[in-house]
Amino acid sequence: MIISKTPFRISFLGGGTDYPGWYNENQGSVISASINKYSYITCRSLPPFFDYKYRIRYYKREETNKINEIKHPSVRESIKYLKIKNPLDIVHHADLPARSGLGSSSTFTVGLLHALYALNNEMPSKRQLALDAIHIEQNLIRENVGSQDQTIAAYGGLNRINFGGPKKIDVSQLILDPAKLKHLNDSCMLLFTGFQRTASNLAISQIKSIPQKTNELNMMLDLVDEGYKILTNKKKMIKDFGLLLDEQWQLKKSMSKRISNNKIDQIYSLAKKNGAIGGKLLGAGGGGFLLLIANKNKQAFLKRKLSNYLHVPFQFDFSGSKIIYHNNNQ
Repeated sequence: MIISKTPFRISFLGGGTDYPGWYNENQGSVISASINKYSYITCRSLPPFFDYKYRIRYYKREETNKINEIKHPSVRESIKYLKIKNPLDIVHHADLPARSGLGSSSTFTVGLLHALYALNNEMPSKRQLALDAIHIEQNLIRENVGSQDQTIAAYGGLNRINFGGPKKIDVSQLILDPAKLKHLNDSCMLLFTGFQRTASNLAISQIKSIPQKTNELNMMLDLVDEGYKILTNKKKMIKDFGLLLDEQWQLKKSMSKRISNNKIDQIYSLAKKNGAIGGKLLGAGGGGFLLLIANKNKQAFLKRKLSNYLHVPFQFDFSGSKIIYHNNNQ
């Protein structure tokens, strides 16, 4: 039996420039962090007592004899990609809901690949996990997804990730003064809006708009540069970083009318009126989690004003995807 543990992520700046439709011709760059909320994949060879060869349990349950009959696209394509021949029993658990802007589908794919590799007694590098997951989601499943979610889930940490060129991904961990890192973490608030959506469907309009939105995407890249300077310069304050998130959010909303809606705009406006410096909706938009930056001494008041929405405390994760249990005798 193998158990993998893979973190969800929050994206600060640059989201939208990580689509291959952009970075294959231009530079892409994001600042993202993994958090201590996880997806767990349990994987083992299925004992020979059943009249099926594959049992997959997530929010649905599948039992089938043929790989091509597996409905979960990531499970089906990952098994085929790694050429796993043995019958399999796969179970998924997660700390946070799917379709909520935290990169859950890519976290699932990275964790599943890690577990399947381990079942074959192979230990891939973080880079290999990321590139494999990107290939499966973009080329095999053909989902409309970017490349940051798979990368941050595999690597973990607070990173600047550059996309494009022969390396395709280049991950640089941001080295912050410990006090500033804690200040950044303490200044972040994660609120669940209650709306769930499918990111791939929402991303279609953003991808189609890329040729008409080059100015906006280049402005997002400039924000990544400025955010990097703020975080790595001891003299810069987190307030400046929060204001950048607000700029990023306004730019992102201009990419597609489907990214936000009246309800989300109302929540964000209420947050800013009651102490939030800035923030953004995470993921492709349309719902899910809202990330806010607010001084710690204003957060209790802000929580009261936003008491209709679940607040989820978190810490940054620095481990990335890992195998937490490995016993091939079971």
